[in-house]
Amino acid sequence: MSVSKTNMEANKPKSKEEFVHGVFESIAPKYDLMNDILSFNRHKAWRKYAMKKMNVQPGDTAIDLCCGTCDWTISMAKASRTGKMVGLDFSQNMLDHGAIKVREERLEGQIELIQGNAMSLPFDDNTFDFATIGFALRNVPDLEQVIREMQRVVKPGGLVVSLELSKPTWQPFKSIYYLYFRRILPFLGKLIVKKYEQYKWLPESLISFPDHKQLGAIFEKNGLNDVQAHPLFGGVAALHTGTKGKTKSGV
Repeated sequence: MSVSKTNMEANKPKSKEEFVHGVFESIAPKYDLMNDILSFNRHKAWRKYAMKKMNVQPGDTAIDLCCGTCDWTISMAKASRTGKMVGLDFSQNMLDHGAIKVREERLEGQIELIQGNAMSLPFDDNTFDFATIGFALRNVPDLEQVIREMQRVVKPGGLVVSLELSKPTWQPFKSIYYLYFRRILPFLGKLIVKKYEQYKWLPESLISFPDHKQLGAIFEKNGLNDVQAHPLFGGVAALHTGTKGKTKSGV
């Protein structure tokens, strides 16, 4: 019995990159609502804290990797006032929803949205003052490659910033957190946006992801200086920052 090439391709296991792309393409319309519900609206406070630590100045430029629906991109644009901002994501559906927000804020002249790959950024070395990635580093095929790319495109003295879910360290809270994340979160995804498998995958994506200390060490391993790790909300999330060195190699 012969099998057509189309059927064979359909039956091939998807790569992580293909699977993640499919997840975010499908959940884009309800992405903001689910973020509010699943983080108990804390993601906004975490991003505000990140902005305080970054201290974006008028005229600063930034690239926001895996920008999703552009909340962080917009926050940086407002803080910078005039500096060029780039929001990059591989999901066109996410970018389309983000573009609506950008237009509503009248920031089209300051923010450029690009469909692209965080593993290979389409920009020259030493282009931006900041490179950020929010709640997406655990989803990429090679997080060290993404960190290296972020470091490459920031200027010497520029900041690489990751805001990401993490692993609580206090045992009683840790147990409750994993119960919520593994059992309740997928159920809410099914109930609210009719997406069970997509939200079942999200807690699985965190299992093999480094904790905040390990991720800080990875920042340092890849040449970033003055690396700081800030656990948030009992370790549920963490902010990491690292500075690109002054030398040509960035170390």
